[in-house]
Amino acid sequence: SRLRVNILVRIMQSDETIWGVINQKFCSFKVKTRTQTFCRNEFNVSGLCGRWSCPLANSRYATVRESKGQLYLCMKTIERAHTPAKMWEWVKLSKNYETALKQIDTNLIYWPKFLIHKCKQRMTRITQYLIRMRRLKLKSFKKIVPLSKKVEARENRREYKALAAAQVEKSIEKELLERLKKGTYGDIYNFPEAAYEKVLDEEIEEEVWFMGSVYIFY
Repeated sequence: SRLRVNILVRIMQSDETIWGVINQKFCSFKVKTRTQTFCRNEFNVSGLCGRWSCPLANSRYATVRESKGQLYLCMKTIERAHTPAKMWEWVKLSKNYETALKQIDTNLIYWPKFLIHKCKQRMTRITQYLIRMRRLKLKSFKKIVPLSKKVEARENRREYKALAAAQVEKSIEKELLERLKKGTYGDIYNFPEAAYEKVLDEEIEEEVWFMGSVYIFY
């Protein structure tokens, strides 16, 4: 028991030393503003730079984190201080809000009330923004799709060339069929009967429509 007390005293002294360096000299996670000093450490329970909210200067620490929509209670104890890879214990919290609160009370039963309160506050805030994210996903939004100018210009050129080629083919087909009707080539060439009959049908329809309109006018 004496050995444990000595270890705890030494660790508490080291925590005070770490905080003295962080507070007075330099910390890469510290962000100072005119009104407050913030902390960018992902394990910080409050987001503020303070003696009891600093995850580096406290050997016994707890926070709540979110990963892919799932909440976890992260706890750091003095006994795991010598193993940085296994320093944090991750406890999966229930998706039910009341059950998750009970889990925090159970796992942090003998912990400082400050950490228990801050963990519950953080869990409440994360739960609120997860609910808001789910609601936003259910709504329909307009999706903006970027278009490449080069691809769009290339497609426009292809469309223009295809229309021009179709017009040329139609004009050639009409001219050849006109010459065939006049008997310019005689029986030298064999033309497709389907195309010839198609043009004849179109001309008959035009004549019928013209005669009907004249009759109505009269």
